[in-house]
Amino acid sequence: MFLAIKEIKHEKMRYGLIVFMIFLISYMILATWGLAYGLARENTVALENWQAKSVVLNKNANLSMNSSILTKDDLKKIDLTDQDAVVGEIQVVLKKSGKTGINAQYMGVRKSEFAYKEQKLVSGRKATGKYEVTADESLKNKGYKLGDQVTLNGSSHKYKIVGFVQDAKINIEPIIYGSLANWKKLKNAMPTIAASGVISKRSRSVKGKNYKSYGIKQFIKKLPGYSAQNLTFELMIAFMFIISLMIVGVFLYILTIQKLPNYAVLRAQGIPAKTLVWATISQSLLLTVAGLAIALLAIWGTAAAMPSSAPMAFTGQIFASAIGGMLAMALIGGLIPVKTILKIDPVAAIGG
Repeated sequence: MFLAIKEIKHEKMRYGLIVFMIFLISYMILATWGLAYGLARENTVALENWQAKSVVLNKNANLSMNSSILTKDDLKKIDLTDQDAVVGEIQVVLKKSGKTGINAQYMGVRKSEFAYKEQKLVSGRKATGKYEVTADESLKNKGYKLGDQVTLNGSSHKYKIVGFVQDAKINIEPIIYGSLANWKKLKNAMPTIAASGVISKRSRSVKGKNYKSYGIKQFIKKLPGYSAQNLTFELMIAFMFIISLMIVGVFLYILTIQKLPNYAVLRAQGIPAKTLVWATISQSLLLTVAGLAIALLAIWGTAAAMPSSAPMAFTGQIFASAIGGMLAMALIGGLIPVKTILKIDPVAAIGG
């Protein structure tokens, strides 16, 4: 370690460039990971708030809540408890006078169930009137406010926004909470239609002529674009880790070749090969730790400055995985020149 630090101090510019490269890659990995998690969370944040573990949908809906329809007879056959919430979902265009329409998900709920009771209000109150709704707080950034009268899919009736709710999103679209009765009107549903599905806080297995239960993970994977989006980000992050390995390995290999005469002298003086190997690995780890530290500070500042429209979010697991992955790449990269160091012939290298 002492030898590694001495070399870094002696060649500040050279090693500074390596730290800068590691910083850039670490920053890109963290930024990409944060955006990937933020986008994935906006697909499922409402389900997370509900602590949903399963859903009951129409068997022919291809796990799409918007396409699913349950009848009154279906609901009678499904054993409902206080752990279940009957919901009706339909995609709508929300608009108020003077504003551009916004794509949203109208969620019809029952006042007696948790989908209504557990709404996390940030302002206003819950909807109680016939044409009252609560909306995701992101609409405030788009010019909507409490008391606004809005139309849904060009409806003849106007709906009043009486409250804003925290983290009410699904499919990266804001949720508009209202009554099941209004969902039926928006859906133009027949009198026998009761809901889109049942969200459950318990893992359950039910199956009927027209309906079937699904685990929440299975349901989430079928959300439009969710799996493809996550796979794309995962491949990008994996490629960045590989690039970091190549950069660390190539730089250290070149530096090792340049220092062969110096290493030969040290070997001739009786310095064991393992000391030189450990110095190289220590350099790799020290440079990576320095680059990571700068990247963590930079990403903290970036996340704080990000507008709400760019969903960047982090967890402790993301930071731990990114740091662990970079250190692993540094360790592997530090091992690349080891074979060259072990083969040093002091006499030949010095020219004797």
